[in-house]
Amino acid sequence: MITSETMRRQYLLIIICIMIVAVSGCTYEDVLNSSLISSNGTTDNSSSAASNLSTTSSNVSTTLNSASNVEVSGTCYKVVDGDTIDVEGVGRIRFVGVNTPERGESGYQEAKNFVKEMCLGKTVGLNIDDKKNKDKYGRTLAVVYVDGINLNQELLKKGYAEVMYIPPSEFNPYSWL
Repeated sequence: MITSETMRRQYLLIIICIMIVAVSGCTYEDVLNSSLISSNGTTDNSSSAASNLSTTSSNVSTTLNSASNVEVSGTCYKVVDGDTIDVEGVGRIRFVGVNTPERGESGYQEAKNFVKEMCLGKTVGLNIDDKKNKDKYGRTLAVVYVDGINLNQELLKKGYAEVMYIPPSEFNPYSWL
C-alpha cells in the first residue's frame, strides 16, 4: 500500500532529479540509467538513492565552483558581439579585461562567431568582478567559463580580442597572455 508520505517522497525525489538535470546538463537518458531509478521504472526511495542524489548534487556544484571560481551560472541565449552575451537569470554580461572589434570593424564577425560556437545554448559559469561588477551601460562584468575554459583568456590567446584593463578590477588580463 502506498502511503501519502511515500508519494511525497517520490514527488520530492522527482523534483530534485529535475533540478539536478537542469543544473548539470545531463539528459533524460542519463537519469534513467542512474541508480535513482530502478530497472522497472519506479523510483527507489531507499536511503542509498537519497545518498546518491546528495552526492551528485554536491559534485555538480563542487565541479563548477572549484574548476573556475564560478559564482553564478546560466544558459547563454544570445551573443551580442565578441565580448557581450545574454545569460538566463543573470542578464547582459560584458567580458571583463578584453575588447573585441565593434560591428563594422575587421575581426568583428570572427570574434562573434567564436563566442557563439563556444557558448550559445550552453551553460556558462561567471566569475563576477568583485571590485567593479557593472560597466557604465549596466552590464555585469565577468570572466566567462564554458566547460571549465576561461573564454576571456581564449579570446586573447586566439587573437580575437585585445587586453582592456580598466581599474579597479580584481582580474589582471595581462596574466592570461
